[in-house]
Amino acid sequence: MRATLPDEIRHVFELQRQASRAQPDAPLTLRRERLLRLSKLLDEHGPALAAAVQADFGMRSPRLTEVADLFVLRAQLAHTLRHLARWSRRKRVRTPLFLQPAGAWIERQPLGVVGVISPWNYPVQLALGPVIGALAAGNRVLLKPSELTPHTAAQLATLVAQFFAPDEFCVVQGDAATAALVASLPFDHLVFTGSTAVGRKVAQAAAANLTPTTLELGGKSPAIIDADCDLADAALKIAHGKLLNAGQTCIAPDYVLLPRGSEAAFADAYRAAVARLFPYFEGNPDYAAIISGRHLARLRTMLQQAQTLGAQVQVLQPQPGTPAPPPQSLGDGVGRQMAPVLVFGATQGMQLLQEEIFGPVLPVLSYERLDEAIAHVNAGPRPLALYWFGRSEALRDDLLRRTCSGGVAVNDTLLHIVHDNLPFGGIGDSGWGAYHGEAGFLRFCHQKAVLVQSRWALGGLLYPPYGARFDRVMALLRRIL
Repeated sequence: MRATLPDEIRHVFELQRQASRAQPDAPLTLRRERLLRLSKLLDEHGPALAAAVQADFGMRSPRLTEVADLFVLRAQLAHTLRHLARWSRRKRVRTPLFLQPAGAWIERQPLGVVGVISPWNYPVQLALGPVIGALAAGNRVLLKPSELTPHTAAQLATLVAQFFAPDEFCVVQGDAATAALVASLPFDHLVFTGSTAVGRKVAQAAAANLTPTTLELGGKSPAIIDADCDLADAALKIAHGKLLNAGQTCIAPDYVLLPRGSEAAFADAYRAAVARLFPYFEGNPDYAAIISGRHLARLRTMLQQAQTLGAQVQVLQPQPGTPAPPPQSLGDGVGRQMAPVLVFGATQGMQLLQEEIFGPVLPVLSYERLDEAIAHVNAGPRPLALYWFGRSEALRDDLLRRTCSGGVAVNDTLLHIVHDNLPFGGIGDSGWGAYHGEAGFLRFCHQKAVLVQSRWALGGLLYPPYGARFDRVMALLRRIL
């Protein structure tokens, strides 16, 4: 990966800024054409992008990248292209009686230049997802992918340069210092996806330029199991949500809350679910590697601390008799394919319950009554996602009223993020702002208020000098409000 020089980054940003000021709006035909170019990029070069992701992780099946990165983007593009004309249309609004016969509407106008700083865990989806909304709204985009996925970043830079002019959409590459430089530029909007700690720094840098931000962070997303749920079904869906990408997912279930006394039954159900999804771990291309040795060491340190402090750590083993994979299928990340782990008896003093885990480790906590589970969730920062498994609509609705999270899935995990008509975003420590679908389009628009006065306007009745006529007009207006 060749790092983009600071002067090059500033030059591209200035190109985009000047272009956006020279053309404050972008015709619908141009917006559609840009989205179609992005769609063509994915269609023609999806395998190359999947190969780059595999090279970065050392073990991550191209099929996993297809479903978790490329398919999600294709669905977003199709939905956006289908609805773009309606979203872009001038929105007329009713005019209050006291302002009539004036007319009014809202113009949905591009912001200008949108910056995107994307993470490593889904390095194609989370790089290009915000770009779809920004281009749809008529903006120029400068993207800085994560330095932890250098092959993917380089592939994105090469491909984007083939399909877009630099003043439309450009990718810059580099380390954390490059990201800090990008965050300091006076964008019209800045999107960051990553950790809460880094998100705070990005928000501070953007604030210096009064740049509005969308922060997609993470946090401790709980999965709450009610006593009447289908435990086998819940365990399978939690295992899928937890182990997709080896737990390196911002909305992965971070921990489970379940009725006291059902711990052993859940452990058995979870083991069976994991065996169904991943009969073996080491050498399994469908089971992603932890992104780096540093991240793997962090997970092991958290487990060691929990065990030292009295937690029961259960490392799940592969199915007996599973054949070894052929040597040529092994990537250099095979040594970082961490076996799934269940942890019982975790306490608040442990890192496992203080930090987002971001790996295949699942603490299981017990509760006596739903009130206790809700209190536990509400005692911490608001999560990016919350998952509820149960049959009672009354208990479900009670939980929804009494908790606050970025999004919710009931009797499943993860899937709310791919619903085209649902916004995706966090709240509090899990972020702010939302994108996807129309919510994302509007996030990257300036909704400009327009009032057109009529020649028959009577506003002059409220001009000074004030007197008896003014009093009579105000009395009439009060009656008709």
